[in-house]
Amino acid sequence: MTAADVAAARDRALRGGDPARWPGKLPVRERLAILFDPGSFVEDGLLAAADSGLPADGVVTGVGRVEGRPVAVIAHDFTVKAGSWGGLTCEKQIRILERADRDLLPVVYLVDSAGGRLTDQMGFFPGRRGASAIFNLQVRLSGRVPQLCCLHGPSAAGGAYMPAFCDWVGMVTGNASMYLASPRVAEKVTGERTTLEEMGGAMMHATVSGCGDEVFDSDWEAVAAARLLLSYLPDDFRSPPRLHEPAPPERPEWDGLVPADPNVGYDVRDVIDGIVDGGTFFEIKARWAQEMVVGLARLDGRVIGIVANQPSVRSGAIFVDSADKAARFISLCDAFNIPLVFLQDVPGFMVGVEVERQGIIRHGAKMIAAMASAEVPKYSVVLRKAYAAGYYAMCAPGFEPRATIAIPTATIGPMAAEASVNAVYANKIAAIADEEERAAFVAARTAEQQADINLLRMGSDLVVDTVVEPDALRAELAARMVDADRWTRTPGRRHHLVSPV
Repeated sequence: MTAADVAAARDRALRGGDPARWPGKLPVRERLAILFDPGSFVEDGLLAAADSGLPADGVVTGVGRVEGRPVAVIAHDFTVKAGSWGGLTCEKQIRILERADRDLLPVVYLVDSAGGRLTDQMGFFPGRRGASAIFNLQVRLSGRVPQLCCLHGPSAAGGAYMPAFCDWVGMVTGNASMYLASPRVAEKVTGERTTLEEMGGAMMHATVSGCGDEVFDSDWEAVAAARLLLSYLPDDFRSPPRLHEPAPPERPEWDGLVPADPNVGYDVRDVIDGIVDGGTFFEIKARWAQEMVVGLARLDGRVIGIVANQPSVRSGAIFVDSADKAARFISLCDAFNIPLVFLQDVPGFMVGVEVERQGIIRHGAKMIAAMASAEVPKYSVVLRKAYAAGYYAMCAPGFEPRATIAIPTATIGPMAAEASVNAVYANKIAAIADEEERAAFVAARTAEQQADINLLRMGSDLVVDTVVEPDALRAELAARMVDADRWTRTPGRRHHLVSPV
């Protein structure tokens, strides 16, 4: 073996396979060039499987820099055995995850893999250094460092759990898929006939299953989004996110933004645009469980997490999926020291036979448990209605927010005044034969109920800490964030993962 032989093997590994069969995909090293600062990537294991003609054994691993910060990467090469995992593929992934665990490095996964390489099943499947060790390390890293996944192609069989253990999954439409069994296998097992897109495609996972966070049209957009998302997250669980230069909000005018009528819908994203620094709202799972809006943003240069009811979708009621969506996001923010702002306009949890059978109580409990156990500074803003257990789940005063802030359209109570009257006086109302008399009775009782839960009463009884005009809300929150700068965790509190819920 000569130096020339080694150099030739290195060149073959760097070239990889022939990407011409997949004209809609960027080669793996072009994806890495988008992710990392120019010239910063240091690769490991380039010569893996060099003697068997599998360039880098189908996976590129190493450490590069994103805006100067060291970040570990696992990037599958779809041109080498469809990015499938053999024994050395697993070993390379395990080694870089062990380094990320030791050095507390964020990890980006550029996933494009057909799954385990069945011709090397004893290498990837059963042993201590096989695929199970990869998943074990991902769980060990969860909540300790950010883990982001760009899904460029398939993530098949057991390998589908690699994206599932990540904090964010961006999927490329038309190419990305996640599934435990292919349509062919599913048909053999269950008799179902389906397509890959229907069973595990990007849009399905972003809108139905919730396993995908966002859908992108191209490889470069997904990688660029992961790079941007890293700017909102700290290097690890010990650090806060970096401060940025403040910017004015996109929407400085609030006139008519929140209708006084609780039955009129509006887009809570417009409210968010009036609070946060312009152009900084990074929404997460925007296409799934749309009655709840969650995402990261900056407020006067500080990173915050936002959990908001969406009145324009199903009145902002909390369903099974939206409870899970909120619980996972709250857990993410708490893990990485990101203060939480809850924007309340909620009629409560959804009721009815269907949601009870789906376990709305259990899923609601997950959301409430995540919110209650989060130690990061929490702020509750009541925009309009805050009713029933939905008020509790959105960080009611009993869950110790730093402040409960209301704007003048806010109403807090067990239910709407009209509903309360109907519940309390149902028999009395039914007994009044005269229509005008009945209407007058209902109106009088409704006024009594409204007086009992009016905003002045809430301030007088210290239910809310302050009432501010909408255009003063941003400044109020920013000032309170500054006051919480010296926040620290309870000593000895154990680290927690970001649960897939």
